[in-house]
Parts: sequence; structure tokens; C-alpha cells
Amino acid sequence: MVDGRLWAVSTANLPQSTDLGSALFQFCLNSWRYLSVMNYHRRTFLQKTAMAAGALAVINDRTAAAINHNAASTTDPLGVRGDFPVTQKRTYLNAAYTAPVPRQVVTASCAFAEGKANLPGSVGDMLKETEKVRQQYARLINALPEEIAFLSSTSEGENIVTNGIAWNKGDNVVTDDLHYETGFVIFRHLQETKGVELRIVKNKNGGIAMEDYARMVDKKTRLLSLSFVSSLNGFRHDLRALASLAHANGAYLYVDGIQGVGAFPLDVHSAGIDFMCSGTYKWLLSSYGVAPFYVRKDLIEQIPLDRYGWKHIEKELPDGRFELSHQAKRFEYATLPFPEVYSLGAGLSYLEKVGVDKIGQHILGLARQLRQRIDAQGKRLFTPMENESPTLTFYIEDPASARAAFTAAVIDVTVRDKEKQVRVSPALYNTADEVEKFLEVVGKLK
Repeated sequence: MVDGRLWAVSTANLPQSTDLGSALFQFCLNSWRYLSVMNYHRRTFLQKTAMAAGALAVINDRTAAAINHNAASTTDPLGVRGDFPVTQKRTYLNAAYTAPVPRQVVTASCAFAEGKANLPGSVGDMLKETEKVRQQYARLINALPEEIAFLSSTSEGENIVTNGIAWNKGDNVVTDDLHYETGFVIFRHLQETKGVELRIVKNKNGGIAMEDYARMVDKKTRLLSLSFVSSLNGFRHDLRALASLAHANGAYLYVDGIQGVGAFPLDVHSAGIDFMCSGTYKWLLSSYGVAPFYVRKDLIEQIPLDRYGWKHIEKELPDGRFELSHQAKRFEYATLPFPEVYSLGAGLSYLEKVGVDKIGQHILGLARQLRQRIDAQGKRLFTPMENESPTLTFYIEDPASARAAFTAAVIDVTVRDKEKQVRVSPALYNTADEVEKFLEVVGKLK
């Protein structure tokens, strides 16, 4: 099966390498195997763990050097393929489903787990690291660190915003039929419990026209909620135009950013976004369980808290009273999944070293090549030809045969049986040659 599955990487067949990131990656894996069958000598293990931790500090510099050295390679335009074991075995074109992580993220995750096993760190140290990662993510989207919170998922972000609005019967929320399904679950509940009208803009040939949104929005509209890049077909919204439309009518703009953030540059302030949440297991090259949540600074305290905990505390006052945080982290009410925060930090460091602008140019170029060639082959696209995002979807007649063909070619994409569609989504580690290999298979499909 290709659709709905994470492909496992066999550690037994990982390529041997003398670079530091690969050595640490292999060390972490071997250490876990060793610890599972015998007691490791404490002093020796701690020495090696300390060496691993120290080495992590120079991984990024060596990664940058490798990227610069390989930048001119046509088989590895960004100089990153050696950091992604999956590229040695498969043609992985399914980042919109879940993206493989680079070795540096595996190393950081393993180092955290090793430390937890041998000398658990203090919560204070983990909170300091969390603040560093908060600053990293803020830089990525050109936000302020105080505008960033860490939630558990994009669904949590959409729930916080939607439930934080003081709805009146007769108000409306506007979305489109390319939005992720969580939104529809939330809005139908609003409709049933608070009499809020749900207005859905229909796509035309895979695209959403601004004039169709404008016809749906009025002075009773309280929220526009949509996906920056659609998981259905990769359609990319004009966020600046939508923000202007929302604000002109006194509404908010909420954006699900999971399919776009990290794949190409985004400036949330220039775009006029009010709220945005993004998962980290796709283009941010990390894992599950943490989702950065952006809240425009002047709106932070306009969204009421719906739960409370120690993480809200800014200052302790006498008699068991507290002052709550005035920053976006006020939405972090309890202990965070610190291992995933550390993983996210490693993923963001990797993106910074490569450069999201370069990543975007590369990925969008591959996607453009795919759209043009698939169209030339006579396949019907569900994604508009002029769309600029990493993801595209097209129609096929026989999903079972398509799935079998991609499996035989060792190519990972998403095949949808009911819709009779294939979704393909290249990432920074993919190449033009891999796109050609994919297109060769597509050319034989009905």
C-alpha cells in the first residue's frame, strides 16, 4: 500500500559514511540496540553521550559546508540527499502525507532520549531550549517570539480560535471545500449548538476564486478559516487578499499552514494573518505531537483561555494567586512534549542552514515541471496549472493499477481510490531525475 502508510527505513541497509551526522545517527541506533540486551557501563556510556551532545553543536556547521560543496550537483541541487536515508532506497514524493526527517533530527531525538535514560535534564533547561525553538520558528515566518505558542496539533489551534469567538446566532463562518476536514467538524458543531451559519465556497476546476469568497463574506462574518495550501490538491490561497477581505468586514483570518510552512517562505505579518497553526511532520522536517501556533500580537488576549495550568503562570503572587502570561505561550497550559520540541529545533536548524528561499525555488520548480508534463500527457489535473505550491493532484481511471505500478517502481505517492486521484508532492531532497522516473510511470497509466 502507498496511501495511508509510513514507509519504514531498514537500519541494516543504511549507507556507510564518514561524515559526523551519519556517524552520530548510527551511534544512536546502535546504542539503543546495545542497551536493550545488556547493562551498559555507566562511565563509558556517559562519556559517549557527552561526546554525542558536544558533537551536535558542530553538526549544523558541517552540514552547511556539505551543502555549499554540493550545491552545483545536478543530482543533488541542494546538497542534502546524503542526510535523508530514504533517498538511497526509494523515490519518495509524498511529503504532503508525511516527510522523512534528516539524520540530524534523528541524532537530536536520540540524544534527548539517551540523556533521559542516564541523567534526565531539568525542566528549566528544557524550557530554555523551548524558548530557543520558539525564536527559530518566529524567524521562519517573520513573527515575534511572543506571538508563538506550541500546541499539540493544527486541530487544537482551529478549536482554540473558533471556540474563543463570542458567537451570536446568525453570525457566519466562511471556508471553502478545499479546507481540511477538521474545520467542517468544528463548524457543523457551531451550527448545531450556536446557530452559526456555515458558508462554503466551492472550488472551480481545483481553484478558489476571490470573487466567490467576496460574495460569501458580509458584516455577519466573524471568521474566515482555510488551508494555506490544500491537502486535497495543493491549491495555494492568496492570504493577503483574504486577510484584507476579512478585516474589511470585521472578521478574523485563521490559516491552517501545515501544507505550506517550511516548503517556501512565508511572512505572516505581510500576509495579514490573524491566527495560524502548523504541524511539524511535513515540511518542517520533524515529528508528531507539537504544532506551532501563531497569534497576532494585538489579538493574544482577545481569545479567552478555555483551560488552565502551571504553564500559564507569568508570576506567582501571594495567597495562591498568579499573573498569567500576556504572550501567546499563555495557550500552553501544561507540560510540553519536550522530545518533539527538541526534534523541531533540529528540523528548523536544518531548514535555516539550507535556506527556505532556496528550498522553495527548488520544490516549486519540480512541481511546475510535474504540472506541465502531466498535463502534456493528457491527464486531467485537479490542481490549477498556474498554482505555485509543492503539491498537485491529477485524475486516473484505475487506482489499483496505479498503486501497483508505483509500488513496483518503488515510488511513494498518495493514491485515492474513491476520488480516482494521485497526489504527488516533491520536497527538498527530490531531484529532476526522480520526477522523470515518476512521469515515466504516469505515462503508462490510464
